[in-house]
Amino acid sequence: MMQEIMLRKMLPAVLLPLACLAQTHNTGDPKPLRLAIAGLVHSHVDGFLRGATKRSDVQIAGVFEPDAAIQHKYAEKYKLAGALFFTDLNAMLDSVKPEAVATFTSTYDHPVIVEACANRHIPVMMEKPLAVSLDHARAIQRAAGRAEIAVVVNYETTWYRSHAAMWELIKEQRAGGEIRKMVAMDGHQGPKEIGVPPEFFSWLTDPVKNGAGALFDFGCYGANLMTWMLDNQRPISVTAMTHRFKPQIYPRVDDEAAILVEYPKAQGIIQASWNWPFNRKDFEVYGERAYAIATGGNTLRVRLPGQPDEEMRGKLADRPLDERDSISYLTAVARGKLKPSGLSSLENNMIVTEILEAARESAQSGKTIRIR
Repeated sequence: MMQEIMLRKMLPAVLLPLACLAQTHNTGDPKPLRLAIAGLVHSHVDGFLRGATKRSDVQIAGVFEPDAAIQHKYAEKYKLAGALFFTDLNAMLDSVKPEAVATFTSTYDHPVIVEACANRHIPVMMEKPLAVSLDHARAIQRAAGRAEIAVVVNYETTWYRSHAAMWELIKEQRAGGEIRKMVAMDGHQGPKEIGVPPEFFSWLTDPVKNGAGALFDFGCYGANLMTWMLDNQRPISVTAMTHRFKPQIYPRVDDEAAILVEYPKAQGIIQASWNWPFNRKDFEVYGERAYAIATGGNTLRVRLPGQPDEEMRGKLADRPLDERDSISYLTAVARGKLKPSGLSSLENNMIVTEILEAARESAQSGKTIRIR
């Protein structure tokens, strides 16, 4: 009990009063967000639609997907009217005039979606990572800058309470001093092993459409979090190695990647894998005098100077209403209440792309890639 009281003194805002445990959605705007969906081949759309169709603050105004069979699958599953579906992206945008677009295409197709949205001054969100290459990322950046539209990159880990609590402890309270080491461990047993749908599997295991295999699919999480914790600092160098432990399943892409990211005063280690025995999204930060270890979204282990290791489970403060999930955040961005920042920002994710491209080059060449 005494240890928890001591930790509460260090973490006044990251512990959640029991009376505030219930989550609510932001209902300050009188009308639901008119949202269009571009693409249905990224299976994260399943969870997105599951949440969106149960909310009163968002309206699915239109869906672009060229494949009629995939259209039918989601129309049936979520009781979406046939009139919502389009096989032409530009026709959908011009017809339904959405306030924002959520993108679930292959990563390779992100620039096409952003360009179409930029031409109509519509803010756009895409699933991580931002792009398959720096050339694609720069094309997105140019289109967004020309039209002055917001671009949001969505990661599941952005909305974790554990990461918000870690930020407050390490960055705002500076409880651990300067960051010296970060370790990110992300992935699962493999796309086939967990049963992703065929339309997702086909491009996720394509080195052109995905950029790589596990290297891009899960390496982006660690690069995103490390860039955030170091205030968008670009690294000095990147060294990576990849493996193909299951070539019979993944003949064209890596299923295992290890990335070493060197900063002027810190080191980052990213372990991206389709070979974990279980799903994991864990992030560890070690400072000069303390550490914080986030295990999933709701658990944070902390060791502070002069104190034993403490685990905070189910006691972390909720995030602000507009920052609890991707729909709430996109709504706030589309209506001018927030500008994309931190983990969701284009600035952060340009650096993420730089790290991933350098890691791919390093793995192919066997050499360390200097960034500066």
